Amino acid sequence: MTSSKPVYVLGVGLSHNGAACLLKDGRIALAIEKERLTKVKNDGGNDALAIAYCMNAAGIGWDDVALVVQNANFGSFAYGHRWYRGERSIPDGVPVTTISHHLAHACSAYFLSPFDDAAVLTVDGCGNAFEDCMDLDGAILPEQPEGELAALYFEKDSYYAASGSDVRAVFKDFSPLGRFATDYPMHPDTTRHSIGGVYAGASRYVLGSLSDLGKLMGLAPYGQPGAFRHRIFDIRDGRVFVDYGWMAEFRDRMRSAADFKARFQYFADIARMVQGEVERALVELARARHALHPSPNLCFAGGVALNAVANTRILNETPFERMFVPPAADDSGLAIGCAYHGWRTILAGEAVRDGGSPFLGRSYDSDPAQIERALQAVGDNVTVDRPDDLMAAMANTLAEGKTLAWHRGGAEFGPRALGHRSILADPRRADLRDYINAQVKFREDFRPFAPAVLAEDAATYFELDRDSPYMLFVVPVREAWRSRIGAVVHVDGTARVQTVRQEADATFHALLTAFKAQSGIGMLLNTSLNRRGQPIVETPVEAATLFRDTGLHALVVGPYLVRKR
Repeated sequence: MTSSKPVYVLGVGLSHNGAACLLKDGRIALAIEKERLTKVKNDGGNDALAIAYCMNAAGIGWDDVALVVQNANFGSFAYGHRWYRGERSIPDGVPVTTISHHLAHACSAYFLSPFDDAAVLTVDGCGNAFEDCMDLDGAILPEQPEGELAALYFEKDSYYAASGSDVRAVFKDFSPLGRFATDYPMHPDTTRHSIGGVYAGASRYVLGSLSDLGKLMGLAPYGQPGAFRHRIFDIRDGRVFVDYGWMAEFRDRMRSAADFKARFQYFADIARMVQGEVERALVELARARHALHPSPNLCFAGGVALNAVANTRILNETPFERMFVPPAADDSGLAIGCAYHGWRTILAGEAVRDGGSPFLGRSYDSDPAQIERALQAVGDNVTVDRPDDLMAAMANTLAEGKTLAWHRGGAEFGPRALGHRSILADPRRADLRDYINAQVKFREDFRPFAPAVLAEDAATYFELDRDSPYMLFVVPVREAWRSRIGAVVHVDGTARVQTVRQEADATFHALLTAFKAQSGIGMLLNTSLNRRGQPIVETPVEAATLFRDTGLHALVVGPYLVRKR
């Protein structure tokens, strides 16, 4: 493509994790999750607010947009684009294309990956109906529902061969919607025989909601081995099946926080069983799919790809040699996949490597009014400094055992805070783990924290031989370090590691280096800048308000270090 002005492609996902992504000449200019704007966790549906954010921050209008590509789980916009759970903002005359759910996931992983060719696996709770899928040609389809049944069978896992600009389906598995199949409390309300569906049903049974499925992964190591021995998944002819009869045993779901605490071991034992079975199923599924298209490179997307423990096992126990999981593997990543499909496949745009940066929101650092409002919001009982060496001042504060909120640049896209909307602390202080859970995050005390580590030092502390920039792999902590970095070591001796390279994030790398000079260890506890039940903060004022209203000791916003007296 050649053009005298920039070519913008807008991708939108209208799922339960709604988002918008704007590409400029094949490179991500901006992307935002809707929940960051509405402050409603996992907000989705109508996309007008997320679209406005991206276009306003880019300073463009609809005349500048060459193409909109979209996806919604339930519905393919056969009757137009003016309404989806509210009035939409796309005017007549703007070209709009709809693609199916698993294809959007696959594009989000492959086109962000460092691979020129790869296999792509999509696994989630529920994708589009068979009748809405537009990637069926040439694929192996064990289920081919016809007539009215085509609207009742949904994607549960898909496998693609990707090369250049082509993402071609190799195998697609569908199952009927299972919402009313049984009255078991743990039964998922999405697609039957779905790995993601089972995980969601168990999360709701154990934790009371689906707001953070990662909680189940964090709870599982507290379970007793063998307490429950049900074989949940059966892999037959390379397909995943669930024998739902085992669910009949589980009739007493979590009723309250007090009930969860009183029956903690029971719920932890269930989490351990389900987590282990999900890991086994994913490893067997990946092996079976590899045989159909044996690439050394695997891209993995869909909500199930956020299971960092399973990701490590897939890489270690299957023939795939390299693996890429995008930072927004869940439904928020649909917007990115849609945008890239528009640029690479529909418009035949050239491939542009953008380095995989997850920091895709607008930056407030050069907006003095925003910073000033944040400083006004922190309250009166604080000191505000503008250190000449901000990294050294932050490292000193952290070495004193203080918790520090850090707001800078554009927000991370995806569920993990990676240094732009983060709470940081000294990983050597095991007491800070309980303090942050109780006094800052206001969440369950079993929830673990992740270490952010200098990439060049990672192998010193962890059994890790690869980069893990997005906290999507869990690995063992080396025995000699487990007692020394107790704030970030899980009960089973593992950690969900974020590696930080200077070329990827020079500022965070500089802070870790400064902290290493102070403490002798190039690592910090890193968790998201939010509290339980709330999305990660977007603006400086939101960061300041969270600092003011919680037990956080310090805040860095722009060039300022704010400390409570």
